[in-house]
This record gives sequence, structure tokens and C-alpha cells, in this order.
Amino acid sequence: MSFDAPLKAEKDFSETLDEQFPQIDTLATDDYRAAVEKLLLLEKQTRQASDLASSKRIMVKLADLLAEKKDWDLTKENIISLSKKHAQLKDSIRVLIQQVIKHLDEIEDLDTEIDVIETIRMVTENKIFVELERARVTKTLSDILLNQKHDLDKACEVLCDLQVETYGSMELKERIQFIEDQMHLSNLKGDYQFSDILSRKILIRTLESYADLKLRYYQLMIEINTHANDYINVVKNNLAIYHIPKIEGDKKEALKYLKQATYFVILAPYTPLQNDLISRIKLDKNLNKLPLCKDIVKVLTTREIINWSDFEQKYGPELSKETAYDQSTEDGKKHYSDLKKRTIEYNLRVISGFYSSIMLNRLCGLLQLDQPSVENVIIELVNSSVLYAKINRPAGIVSFIKPKGENELLNEWSFNIDTLLEDIKTIEHLIGKEEMLHGAAA
Repeated sequence: MSFDAPLKAEKDFSETLDEQFPQIDTLATDDYRAAVEKLLLLEKQTRQASDLASSKRIMVKLADLLAEKKDWDLTKENIISLSKKHAQLKDSIRVLIQQVIKHLDEIEDLDTEIDVIETIRMVTENKIFVELERARVTKTLSDILLNQKHDLDKACEVLCDLQVETYGSMELKERIQFIEDQMHLSNLKGDYQFSDILSRKILIRTLESYADLKLRYYQLMIEINTHANDYINVVKNNLAIYHIPKIEGDKKEALKYLKQATYFVILAPYTPLQNDLISRIKLDKNLNKLPLCKDIVKVLTTREIINWSDFEQKYGPELSKETAYDQSTEDGKKHYSDLKKRTIEYNLRVISGFYSSIMLNRLCGLLQLDQPSVENVIIELVNSSVLYAKINRPAGIVSFIKPKGENELLNEWSFNIDTLLEDIKTIEHLIGKEEMLHGAAA
């Protein structure tokens, strides 16, 4: 891809280069610096004549020669000096940088490689025509800092500084890869909030053509959601992975993500969405292959009060073996505590469906909690609009029936009066009919 406006070369140096290159190769065996000087002289001539094709050939030759001689200091000097030349052709500089990047793996000393990369980054800064090369070399630098220098903060800083979503010259797939790499480093650093911001730069519909990138994206999102205890989105992202054709074809992987979706859907507070997700999971045929998950889902979707002591005794040991409920980790302890909280909320919802009102001490007994704890649970569910409840502390009664408003009472009274009058009219008609039948019989 060329970034230069079409220029007509004043002179074609193709034949000159064909003649000079063999001589330069011969000279380079004895004095490569002299060979470099000859190449720089030819570069000046081709640049002044606007001969782009020949200029590119010289840039490639120069980069290859310096790489062969492993003179990386001279390489850096020439990158800087050539990029500052008057009337320098943009495509020529781009080709030079591309060629130097190809030789980065040949640098044996790590610090030298970093110096060359930093030189390229300096030269390409704020230059749109080499933004792609800058991005790629920055990714290389980030990998070195992370894997070889073990400097996570610096690796994250240099990579996340790139705004690749604005790079028009970068292919969509590569752009998504860069953003996912930025998210990965941010997650490793513990900056999940910034990682979540980065995730919004990726449109979900653009992932449909790239199964591997789609899988990685949802895995990264699960890390973000898990850290934020955003259980419902953990479920949604696990189910999204579960339905990727590549995962569906691998039964072991599919069951792994279905299991994770199940373990987190029972942690999510009750909402219409949570109810829909747990219902969908319950109907999934693969759930039969996960007996523990199937039993727990059945318990939490049957309108019966759950005895936590029995539940914990029956399922606790097996759940503790799972990563999500591992009692040796803070997250595992938090999830187990939230599971108990969800069962209590579930019990309260079941009770509210069977009772219009109930004595507070009786409710405490059913929920196996003291009065302050029961009141707190009721307050939380009422505030989240899951149910209606009103506590009458002096009477010790909890009412689950919402009082009717004035308009509702008036409408109900009006409807009842209409119904009563209709019934009276019907009875009057039946009495009249009966009298007529008796009169005819007499």
C-alpha cells in the first residue's frame, strides 16, 4: 500500500543499480562501511530524482547489509538520518523500517534489540504512513518486556498506548488481536476497569468470522466479570462460548463451559434474565451429563423451601472441589457465601408465593435466620423489586400482599356492583320463567 502521491521519476536508476550492486557486494566483503556510503550516495540521487522503485531497492539493500554485518548502531543511525532527509519518499522509509523489522530476530543481545525497536518507535511516532509498522514493533517490544524482562507494567504501558482502533491500514482481524492483547495485559496487571473500556472497542458482530478471537474475547470478558462479581454476565459469556461451533464440537470443552454457566447462574440475584437463563440451562440436554449441576438446578427451580443445612451437607463437599467454590481462595469463599444468600432469597420468594402474610418468628424459623437477618433480606429484595413485603414489627407480621390503591379499589367496587346487578337480573328472569311454567301447569 503506497502513501505517496504518484510522482514521475526524473530519471530511472534501475540500470545503474543493476551495475552498482555487484560492485557494492564485492566492496562490502572488505569494507562494508564504504559500501554503506556508496548506498547512501545512490539513495540521495534516487531521492532527488523521485525514483521510488530504485529508492526502495536501496533501502532493502542497506538494511540487509547492516544486518548481515550485525552493525546495529549504524542501523539505528541510518534509520534516524534517512527519515529526516529533505524530500524523503514516505514509501522508501516504510520499506526500510519493514526490512529492519524482518531482521530483529537476528539480534543476539536483548538490550540491543530493544534499542533498535525504540529507535523505530521514535522515528515512526505520529506518522500515519508507518502506523502499522509501529504497532507491530511495539507488540514485539511488549512481548520482550513481559516474557524476558518480566516487567508487566512497562509491557502493558507501551502496548496500551496504541490506539489501534483508529488505524485504517490495519486489517480487522489484526486490530482485534491487538485490542485483545491489550485487554490480556490489563487483566494481568489487575486493571480490569480499563480492560472493560478496551472491550467496548470490539463489536461483537465482527467476531463471527473469527472463532478463535471470539473465544478469546469471551474468556477475557469472563475474567473481567468474575473480578467484578458480575455473575449474570459471567453466565452469558460462558453460554456464548458454549454455543461457538468449535466448542460445541468438543464435548469435553462444551461441558466445561456449561458447568461454569450453571455454577454462576445460581449465584446471580433473581431477575427475569436470571430466571430465563437458568430455565434455558435446565432444558439443555447436556445437563444430564453433569449430575451435580442438574440436581442443584432442579432444587433451585422447584417451588419448595431449601433447608440450607441439608443442601450444604449433600452438595457442599462436591462444590468445594470446583474452582468457583474452592474454599482455599477468597473468590471461592465469596461465591460460597453468595450461594447461601441466594438460597435464602429463593426461600423467601417461595414463601411469598404461598403466604399472603406470616408471623415474623415463623418466617425466621423457615429461613433458619435471626430476626435482624430476615429483615435485611426482605429489605434487599424489596429494594430490588423482586417482591413486595411490609413488616409490622409491633404485631410481628410480614405481609406479602400489596395494598390496593384508591383507583384500583374503586374500579374493583364498580366491577363487583356491575356483576351483582347482572346476577340479580339473571335471577329475576329465572324466577319469572319459573312462575310462567307453574301458571301453565295449573
